[in-house]
Amino acid sequence: MRYLKLNYLLSGLGLLLMAASASAQTDTPKYNHLDAFGPITWPVTGDGTRSASGKPGQHYWQNRADYLIKASLNETPQDTTITGEVTITYTNNSPDELDHLWLQLDQNLFKPGSRGAATTPIDGDRFDVRGFSKGGYHIESVAVTYKGDTYATTPVITDARMQVRLNKPMGAKGEKIQVKINYSFAIPFYGADRMGRKKFKAGYVYEIAEWYPRMCVYDDVEGWNTLPYMGLGEFYCEYGDFDYYITAPANMTVVGSGDLQNVSQVLSDVQQKRYDEMRKSDKTVAIITADEVGQAATHPFKGNLTWHYKMENTRDIAWGASTAFIWDGAKVNLPSGRKCIAMSAYPAESSGSNSWGRSTEYLKASMEIYSAKYFEYPWNSAVNVSGVALGMEYPGAIFCLSNLKNGDLFGDVTHEIGHNWFPMIVGSNERKYMWMDEGFNTFINEYSTEKFNNGEYFNSKGRPANGIVKFMTTAKDPLMVAPEAMGLNDYGQYYNKTAVGLDILRNVVLGADRFDYAFNQYIKHWAFKHPLPYDFFRAMNDASGEDLNWFFKPWFFTTDKVDQAVESVKYVKDNPANGALITLVNKEKLAMPVDLKVTQTNGKTEILHLPVNVWQREGTWTFIYPSTATIQSLEIDPDHQLPDVERRNNVWPAK
Repeated sequence: MRYLKLNYLLSGLGLLLMAASASAQTDTPKYNHLDAFGPITWPVTGDGTRSASGKPGQHYWQNRADYLIKASLNETPQDTTITGEVTITYTNNSPDELDHLWLQLDQNLFKPGSRGAATTPIDGDRFDVRGFSKGGYHIESVAVTYKGDTYATTPVITDARMQVRLNKPMGAKGEKIQVKINYSFAIPFYGADRMGRKKFKAGYVYEIAEWYPRMCVYDDVEGWNTLPYMGLGEFYCEYGDFDYYITAPANMTVVGSGDLQNVSQVLSDVQQKRYDEMRKSDKTVAIITADEVGQAATHPFKGNLTWHYKMENTRDIAWGASTAFIWDGAKVNLPSGRKCIAMSAYPAESSGSNSWGRSTEYLKASMEIYSAKYFEYPWNSAVNVSGVALGMEYPGAIFCLSNLKNGDLFGDVTHEIGHNWFPMIVGSNERKYMWMDEGFNTFINEYSTEKFNNGEYFNSKGRPANGIVKFMTTAKDPLMVAPEAMGLNDYGQYYNKTAVGLDILRNVVLGADRFDYAFNQYIKHWAFKHPLPYDFFRAMNDASGEDLNWFFKPWFFTTDKVDQAVESVKYVKDNPANGALITLVNKEKLAMPVDLKVTQTNGKTEILHLPVNVWQREGTWTFIYPSTATIQSLEIDPDHQLPDVERRNNVWPAK
């Protein structure tokens, strides 16, 4: 019996210990100061290509791709196709010999059997890549010229990539090679919301992008970057000069990235005068009016017409063509005193003072705002094309949806042209780190919206942090996940969570002056280069003089949440005149500074700013507030600058 009793006793004791353990686990705070403030060493590259200060290193190198493209738009009853010939002069500035070259064939996304089509959900998504029977590139021929030797080669095509195997390795440190490709493809109707065609009363509008075989990036981090194009993930391109010719039916207007070289050959005398006037005017000037669309005098040429454009030191180009275009533009005033132009091309269905009639105004203002605040727009023109794409960006050319109006159109325009700073000037890898272009751009869009026309479309009461609380509570994937692995309901956090993170650094952690200086230094040093996330982290730490790794690690690499709370208020010797002991608790894993609004019954109100360092040792912080009267209320983060997932415990007394 004693043995049985002992067993029962041990069994009961075990149950009690298990219950106590479970209770302890339940009550254990999620916050761990060692996770938040533990040491971090960001990855480094060898040979001094990138510096510890977040700048390009002493031995930084970058390859280059220059393009000569001659293409034709062929409009037929059966289909509309692009036929082209591209000659790529590729410069290998790396220290490595190259046995082969890799090129992107983005149009192959639209083949029915592409990886993008195979991974499109059964009910579709925004990009809805299912392919069509005539989709994809037809590569007619590939020829290589190296050191005076020209030879034809048969490329190896894998989905949306093409490998060109060389007869002899390409030399390093400045060697050049030429690749000439003849190709064609049918224009998709809905090109993954990035290009395509849409019919209007006066004809189709063609938004043409991803329209030539282009070099993959060979860099100091991964060598050849060959992640496939599958829809959501965008692009990573080398910089170079583009010289391109578009031959189209003579009754079409062709607008595109870069500078129109043959104005006198493609515009009527009247249009040439208006074009010159437009270049000098701060107000929008029509080059082709609504009444002139479709009129014989508007396009007095017969047959086909070739439009010649050039753009220097850019990573891509795009263009639009249509018989339906109204075309207008205005001068853009840049901080250095240099002038460039902003233009818009759109069908009559998009016109009106509440719609695309203000497109050029929106584009011009955005370019001027970003140039003054961040980095001067480096090219000579930009054009906005109305068509099928909801919103897509290319250097010097953007595509926006045809039926947008008022603030929706402004938001689309300022966002898409904002991408000319991220990633067209600061050339990050969109295919792998989507937050570095979408998020940074969304952040600068907040500024342009506030500044445009005295805040015409700015909501001063809008609190961006509130908008990401859902992401903070439900998102399964961190920002560092590549786009093709991000949940289709979650990829909006690339935009919003990143932008809110920068808001927090600017408004809560560093202050505007320190943040703006560091951010602008990052832009300046990485303009026309290829930064990694770790270059950004280092650059911000270096120029701000602050170790921000406690922020960067959880914000970008985890889905950790913010939950700051007021735990208690006690008075020293039970007398408010002696001071108040205020205890705060960090209930979730993210550490953040604390802005605490204190209101006393005598009417005195102030906001205390506690640094993030109060959480360096543990998740509870008690401090003495020099109260002179009873505390009426406390509120953490009264301006809602943090995406706190439980705001009820931010307020004391609890409501």
